[in-house]
Amino acid sequence: MIPNLFSKARIPDEIPLQMQAAIKKLRKSKNKEECLRCAYEILAKKYRGKRWNTYTRFFKLFDTNLERIWKKGGFLHCTTLNYLMRILLVKSGFFKDEDLKLRWSMVWYISLHQYLKVKINSKRLINVDLWGKSYGVKFGDYSHGFH
Repeated sequence: MIPNLFSKARIPDEIPLQMQAAIKKLRKSKNKEECLRCAYEILAKKYRGKRWNTYTRFFKLFDTNLERIWKKGGFLHCTTLNYLMRILLVKSGFFKDEDLKLRWSMVWYISLHQYLKVKINSKRLINVDLWGKSYGVKFGDYSHGFH
């Protein structure tokens, strides 16, 4: 089930076959950070955020079919991108769901936006904002304000 706007959805037991191939690749990572960067690249090549689509494709927030979501490419809402990222990271075996925190910011000071804060170790957290990548937000940063 795709998360609603304010909570985490459960990581599913059954994963689409094509998504399992990506998870298999992640399991070959040397460490947590390499796994995170690899998952980021897998998703960034396949999906992107777009301002206009965020509003015009509002109904896609409610699509809960993981196989259908994984098969398509292009636009996804930030919440759906974070859900896919959580699945990849937890199923990789490198992360527990407790290592992945949903965070909120305001984009353009009017639009609520979700990103992930990923725990690498007790001293290091990395922000992940796949939706923002289309707008130049780098790995380790997140969309906020006019940034």
